[in-house]
Amino acid sequence: MTRRIPPDVPPIHRAAGPLLIGHRGAPGYRPEHTASSYRLAFAMGADAVEPDVVATADGVLVIRHENEISGTTDVAEHPEFAERRTIKRIDGESLTGWFTEDFTWAELATLRCRERIPALRPGSAEYDGNEPILRLGDLLRLVEEASVEHGRDIGVVLEIKHATYFAGIGHDLAALVERDLRAAGWASGEHPLWVESFEQTVLAELRARGVAGTFIYLLEASGSPADLVARDGGAAPAYADALTPAGLDALARDVDGISVDKEILLRADGPELVAAAHRRGLRVLTWTCRPENAFLDPRFRIGDDAAAYGDYRAEWERIAQTGLDGVFLDHPDLGADAFRA
Repeated sequence: MTRRIPPDVPPIHRAAGPLLIGHRGAPGYRPEHTASSYRLAFAMGADAVEPDVVATADGVLVIRHENEISGTTDVAEHPEFAERRTIKRIDGESLTGWFTEDFTWAELATLRCRERIPALRPGSAEYDGNEPILRLGDLLRLVEEASVEHGRDIGVVLEIKHATYFAGIGHDLAALVERDLRAAGWASGEHPLWVESFEQTVLAELRARGVAGTFIYLLEASGSPADLVARDGGAAPAYADALTPAGLDALARDVDGISVDKEILLRADGPELVAAAHRRGLRVLTWTCRPENAFLDPRFRIGDDAAAYGDYRAEWERIAQTGLDGVFLDHPDLGADAFRA
């Protein structure tokens, strides 16, 4: 496929303002992780898109926000799969539903995607049942085609989900991700690739396998990483420990950047955190910028309707003022208007 932009020009430097990342595509308008959601994100000017990957029983990497799929597919409407509904404990949380690791790819391919939060996004829910689940390879091809169509390199910010859990049931996600990236020509720096996870262990494993990319450590506003809890139990370090000066020093030796819950950046010391990370050579991303009241900091909500848009521009301006490097957005068009204004 002919490339129109040299691969050594990373999207993060091609436009003023932070990198705009279509979070699961453009799920403010279409069911998340569908081909139409991603295509819309490309058309709206996203610099990169973020797929989440989990594994099937036969080792296929599929793009779903979680391995539990009752809220994002029509699996509950398939009587042939009724007996597979079960309860599992994933990263310390008890979940009831259907799980990707209990299906082959051929079985999952019979399902159709649906809107995860229809009460907040009824317009997106109108597209329920139209599209199948994507595999990682499918998404990478979509991105390459869109890069040619739109005349710019579009990146992928690949999130690896529940790596420790999957390792415990016999799936090495680092090996599976490397396999699919190499098969698609995305493992050696041919395309703008970021790899992220809430578990630093899998990032180190993938880097050790020689995958070329920018490695980003995801950080919750509270709690501890699942890989460290599995190793250390109750003595596991908290995510907050990684944001101390000593924690940032350690991260700078192992990863290229951090991606934090926007709650962290909206605190009074948010700009100081970004500056401290930058002094150590770490990029800073944040998740997730959404305009609905349900997702805004209380200071920026307008009225009592959870689905209505609040003063998202004011919240996003506060985030932009921290000087961060990238934002995850459910509405890439609104992000382009607000962050590039």
